[in-house]
Amino acid sequence: MKAYGKKVWLIPDAFLGSESKNDLTTHEAVCAINTGAVEAKLDFTLLFEDREPLTGFSAVVGAGRTNHVRLDKIRGADGEGIPYDTPYAILVESSEPVVVQYSRLDASHAELALMTTIAWCAE
Repeated sequence: MKAYGKKVWLIPDAFLGSESKNDLTTHEAVCAINTGAVEAKLDFTLLFEDREPLTGFSAVVGAGRTNHVRLDKIRGADGEGIPYDTPYAILVESSEPVVVQYSRLDASHAELALMTTIAWCAE
């Protein structure tokens, strides 16, 4: 299959909330699809309003596969997670062309909210 997508993606509005109600957990996911024949390594850089960027977060998307990277579970190279209750943006850099989608499930109220969008490709 042909490798569709781009190698650089931006998500300007990310927010990992700490509060959850019901049986669901508030979370975000960066979902990537790799239609190519080569495994793709994703590197995430987190950008903030009032602090230096965080790096060292990565994931893999197999050839001809998809990966839904839960941002409440991912850990950086130093073992640190993404800070809760802090607005940030995400730069996704891939070793191979992929398509990236961002989703957020807000379970902080009894009435759930789900938001999703295709990330902006920078190439």
